[in-house]
Amino acid sequence: MWVYEKKLEYPINIKCTNPKLAKMIISQYGGPDGELAASLRYLSQRFSMPYPELKAILTDIGTEELAHLEMIGTIVYQLTRNLTPEEIKKSGFDSYYIDHTTGIYPCSAAGVPFDAAYIQSKGDPITDLHENLAAEQKARSTYDNILRMCDDPDVCDPIKFLRAREIVHYQRFGEGLRILTDKLDSKNFYAFNPSFDKKCRDKNR
Repeated sequence: MWVYEKKLEYPINIKCTNPKLAKMIISQYGGPDGELAASLRYLSQRFSMPYPELKAILTDIGTEELAHLEMIGTIVYQLTRNLTPEEIKKSGFDSYYIDHTTGIYPCSAAGVPFDAAYIQSKGDPITDLHENLAAEQKARSTYDNILRMCDDPDVCDPIKFLRAREIVHYQRFGEGLRILTDKLDSKNFYAFNPSFDKKCRDKNR
């Protein structure tokens, strides 16, 4: 069970609207490497994770990703509030506006709606943790790209915070992988027993 604290994890106070920038940043709301995919991925993986320490890491990070989703939604909202029709047309925000007005809708920067295929939950602890390490780096790369396109300090500041948290999550999943490798029975997992892997290959010939 969660307790919702009615404040953002990091303050956001954007003074100038910028719908063109909002259309890029929305990708971290509902894009392939965004916060919605991350939160659902980790909160789904935890059910089949066999070790309580790793369940705790997935729950902690998955919950924080929901807070990050809230931050991205707030950034997009503040960048697009009170737009005039002229601003919408000039910025190229009109295609988004036609379908969603200025509502917050989960899609990528290219306008592709959120897809459950973004969520990888395999049920194998090694596979899932490696997936998560890659996911955090892809999210960090996306934030890097956003920062290259942004010159508004009111926007850059929370984006830098979110980018830093992706690095922390990557480190925590790395710690989780080390915990996992210490716990796994080397007789049963191919990663630690080449002969087991060879036996499987021989059986399938």
